[in-house]
Amino acid sequence: MKLNLAHAPYIANKIGIDLANAPFVEIKRGLEPVIEKAKEVIEADIKNERALEERVNELLEEKEDEIEFMRADVRQLFWMIKKKLAPEYGVILNNEERYSDLSHKILNELWEEDLIDYTVSENQVRGVIFKAIEDYMKSFEQIEDAVLEKMSHYKRELHPGTEEYDLIFERLYEEELRKRGMM
Repeated sequence: MKLNLAHAPYIANKIGIDLANAPFVEIKRGLEPVIEKAKEVIEADIKNERALEERVNELLEEKEDEIEFMRADVRQLFWMIKKKLAPEYGVILNNEERYSDLSHKILNELWEEDLIDYTVSENQVRGVIFKAIEDYMKSFEQIEDAVLEKMSHYKRELHPGTEEYDLIFERLYEEELRKRGMM
């Protein structure tokens, strides 16, 4: 699954909680600054990917007539172009490599900002961050399904895209995250 801006605060929160629970990590200035720094790094990464995708869409639009004439698969072209331009934008497309890169960046930021200290190798701390990202991404669909199931049992009908729907979804989503120890 693709990283999404809406997930950044939740992933950052999971990282903060997991670091705080690691016996070899000391949170120096509280959990909030750690979560905020992780969120900044994740959001910057996601915005890089968005910029890449916008450029790919621009290129596809420029060649729209040729693509139609050749009856080319636009989705396949999108991925081919995205893959080719990804290094230029600093975007890693392989999820495992991306999570690893994010864990490096987050750890570096936390260390440089003097937000954490640790008594083990950097690799162990990066492993905690990597696992937090991976665990969140793996459980996202399960959490979303559980929330949608709860919403389907509401007496009044909720319509996706409405403010009421979004508020209830977010509240139930956070409740489900708390149940799973991710918030």
